Amino acid sequence: MAGRRWTRWVVAIPMAALALATVYPLVFTANVAMKTRREYVLDRFSLSDAPRWDNIASAWTSVGMSRYFLNSAVVVTCSVALLLLFGSMAGFALARLRFRGSSALYLGFLAALFIPFQVIMVPLTRVLAGTGLVDTYPGLVLAYVAQFLPFTVFLMTSYYSTVPAEVVDAARIDGNTAFGVYWRIMLPMGVPALISVGVLNALFCWNDVLIALLVMPSAEHRTLMVGVTSLRGQYSDDIPVFASGVLVAAVPVLVVYLFLQRQIADGVSAGATKG
Repeated sequence: MAGRRWTRWVVAIPMAALALATVYPLVFTANVAMKTRREYVLDRFSLSDAPRWDNIASAWTSVGMSRYFLNSAVVVTCSVALLLLFGSMAGFALARLRFRGSSALYLGFLAALFIPFQVIMVPLTRVLAGTGLVDTYPGLVLAYVAQFLPFTVFLMTSYYSTVPAEVVDAARIDGNTAFGVYWRIMLPMGVPALISVGVLNALFCWNDVLIALLVMPSAEHRTLMVGVTSLRGQYSDDIPVFASGVLVAAVPVLVVYLFLQRQIADGVSAGATKG
């Protein structure tokens, strides 16, 4: 019994430290957002005397964050929809349809996971500029799809590989084409993985700054994360207002994760625990 308790403490202490390190930045940001500028300058680590919601209102109205919020919502929704559609179709094809070059294509998607965006951002931007897609919604959506499709294909291929081959064979015997098997059988069965991948891709797209800054440079088409950075400039340094903007941008992500955390965990681990 003593050995088991000691083992539990060995595991619990690092996990508690990790949880604290994860939660503390959010708590600190929320506390700073509730302060006046004077309170922050005098003592940035002390608790605010009273909640001051005017910082959030100022952050929302001063740089047009409502417009940026709408831009992010449109881009993220379209990007995730395309990623789920193309990723699930490619995952089904690579997992269950045997064709010449399928293994090489899958390895190509895996190799793309190891290529950082900084390597491709210049040619990608030049291609988008040459096709007139810079500073447009379709341009940013296509950039996100290109960046995050390998990750989506990898997870969906792993998930569909765990589906018994007898299910696909039975559907083909019933007269379904390859697309019919995907649409009627595999797509409904892949809902847990689709929820997980969809949420993760939504978080990736929502939190992105670099791609959005390159593809949507004008102030009118900024996404929310890029808009938050404009709250702090060379001649303006109101940290409580800046923290309020960060808090506004983080709330949708936190809400989605809190409500779907079980689905995220189940979807990511499904490929490793089934079969």
